Amino acid sequence: MNRRRTALLSLTALLAAGLTTLPAAPAGADETERIRNGGFDAGADSWWTSGVTAGTDGGALCADVPGGTVNRWDAGVGQNDLPLTKGESYRVSFHATGTPAGHSVRAVVGLQVAPYDAYYEVVPQLSVSGDTYTYTFASPVDTTQGQVAFQLGGSAEPWRFCLDDVSLLGGVPPEVYEPDTGPRVRVNQVAYLPRGPKNATLVTEATERLPWQLKDARGRVVARGRTVPRGLDPSSGQRVHSIDFGQHRKPGRGFTLVADGETSHPFDIGADAYDRLRLDAAKFYYTQRSGTPVRDDLRPGYGRAAGHVGTAPNQGDGDVPCQPGVCDYTLDVTGGWYDAGDHGKYVVNGGISVWQLLSTYERSLHARTGRPEALGDGTLALPESGNGVPDILDEARWELEFLLKMQVPDGEPLAGMAHHKVHDEQWTGLPLMPADDPQKRELHPPTTAATLNLAATAAQAARLYEEHDPRFAATALAAARKAWAAALAHPDVLASESDGIGGGAYPDRTVTDEFYWAAAELYLTTGEKRFEDHVLASPVHTADVFGPVAFDWAGTAVPARLDLATVPSRLPGRDRVRRSVRTGADHYLATLKAHPYGMPYAPEGQRYDWGSTHQILNNAVVLATAYDLTGSAKYRDGAVQSMDYVLGRNALNLSYVTGYGEVSAQNQHSRWYAHQLDPNLPRPPAGSLAGGPNSSIQDPVAQAKLKGCVGQFCYVDDIQSWSTNELTVNWNAALTWMASFTADQG
Repeated sequence: MNRRRTALLSLTALLAAGLTTLPAAPAGADETERIRNGGFDAGADSWWTSGVTAGTDGGALCADVPGGTVNRWDAGVGQNDLPLTKGESYRVSFHATGTPAGHSVRAVVGLQVAPYDAYYEVVPQLSVSGDTYTYTFASPVDTTQGQVAFQLGGSAEPWRFCLDDVSLLGGVPPEVYEPDTGPRVRVNQVAYLPRGPKNATLVTEATERLPWQLKDARGRVVARGRTVPRGLDPSSGQRVHSIDFGQHRKPGRGFTLVADGETSHPFDIGADAYDRLRLDAAKFYYTQRSGTPVRDDLRPGYGRAAGHVGTAPNQGDGDVPCQPGVCDYTLDVTGGWYDAGDHGKYVVNGGISVWQLLSTYERSLHARTGRPEALGDGTLALPESGNGVPDILDEARWELEFLLKMQVPDGEPLAGMAHHKVHDEQWTGLPLMPADDPQKRELHPPTTAATLNLAATAAQAARLYEEHDPRFAATALAAARKAWAAALAHPDVLASESDGIGGGAYPDRTVTDEFYWAAAELYLTTGEKRFEDHVLASPVHTADVFGPVAFDWAGTAVPARLDLATVPSRLPGRDRVRRSVRTGADHYLATLKAHPYGMPYAPEGQRYDWGSTHQILNNAVVLATAYDLTGSAKYRDGAVQSMDYVLGRNALNLSYVTGYGEVSAQNQHSRWYAHQLDPNLPRPPAGSLAGGPNSSIQDPVAQAKLKGCVGQFCYVDDIQSWSTNELTVNWNAALTWMASFTADQG
């Protein structure tokens, strides 16, 4: 299901106002040049300029770019009225220089009118001597109002840009994308636990069992055996064998597996990497914070100014109005986390993320292997570290306080409900630091789903913060009760599926599961019979809720079931609840054992969904919870083995966690972790989870490169591939939970 929709804005109204309209060129046949006067033989004819002094020099168009501009679009040159045909492949090329060295240009092919969508963009760093740049892409639309623009602003110092031999050639052969999948032996590139399962996958056409060897860092063979042929894996289209080397338990670094003439990427045997990953995955949230500066001393290389605090060009989140016609008040909704790679903040996605971070801590209080000190005060290097409160609770509170601010005030229509989201009026482009976002911010209508997310997470918070801050716990519980009452009074106020301009829509047509979840959390915190009665009467309570995907922001029945099974209470029939978790875990364990790549995820028709990596991890959370309930090693091993896929044992031979593994995702879709577009910006921090394969490939980059892809191959590590390579707070919440569980098993 397509649950989020994003787009890319190439030019703001500021730049658009400076454009010169020219007659449209006729659509051509195959191998047709769309650019007019690309060699500047006719001077600057057909080209517009904005914010620069420009003219021809030696056969090139040269622009003197002033210093002190803030945004890319504050200066530029380009050409309008270029016809583009949906599905057609285009080759865009140009020669450019930049003086002095080190400057970069944002080259965009997009729409010249609102909403200024970008269909393709790159940000090469220029040299003084000059280079020719060539790229291929497919147009996602039919239009006669295409544009090629070269954005030059954002430099503190003046510089000179020269452009020549610009071409936009239509009808070229589509680019053939062949990912480098490395050695055919696929392993967890990070670490296997000494006493945990150790499995790998060999891609081979061989039908007979093959010998394998496990070698230590010095090349000595420390274990050997034979592979198990598994036949055709439908999730990848590959023929594979399995390798089980679990009998080797001695810790060490730099092991490799050798089979069929191939040597795997190196990996460790030990738990240290998971102790680090637990922290890095949770540290992700600090650099996602809105409304506060990110301190470089706490996150070296990631320091930045506060976003959306009303400092120009921000319009800020301190006094945000509703969309026209929604309400006549404004709210202070500062704080919280930026949800993903954009600047939006969403109650439903924030809710499931807060629940999972709080659940990570709550599990540590009740589980047999839980270690609450592992995420205790001082572990995450936060501004709040040293206050005597576990750091993971401090981080979750940053989002919780934002969620509380999204509640409709008393005296207003729908009082007590929660606004669904707050974000920009229009989509912004990338890269764009949070402090540089100039867009108007808007509150979107309250919804029942958002209100129940607030009720559930605030109720959960009330019991976990009681020991550390009773006043905040009381405030959270009061808000939860108010939200619950408001949701009962307005049980069917749903988000519009078309409300996806400037931010994701997050529509949810069924909220029975959210009612169940909120009632469960309120019951577990208060013990009150009215909440118990709602839990027991809910049709969700006796339903099989463990489908191919256990839970996500739109499906919250499983979080309720897991908490009812693990958080101490006097709920009647609690044994049946616990048995249902074991039954669900048995289903995921059977899926894992049947899967040639050994993961608890097999969507119908191998149609991988948006954020498939976190869905695999959330299925593993059910396995881990079954272990906590039973102590049965089969569930623990299944949960731990599920981490293998995310960390490299997959068809692409890629770790989806930045900074973990020999080859890891580096270019997740983000407006500020945008090194791929701007060398001056960082890559995502270590411990950031990429969304992973998505069979729907909604973005233009994925559509151009992945057409016809099968399951695991529907992914590309490109910042523009927002449908396969975004990062989000709820995906990292799943990673935090499972990394913490895995570390506890070491």
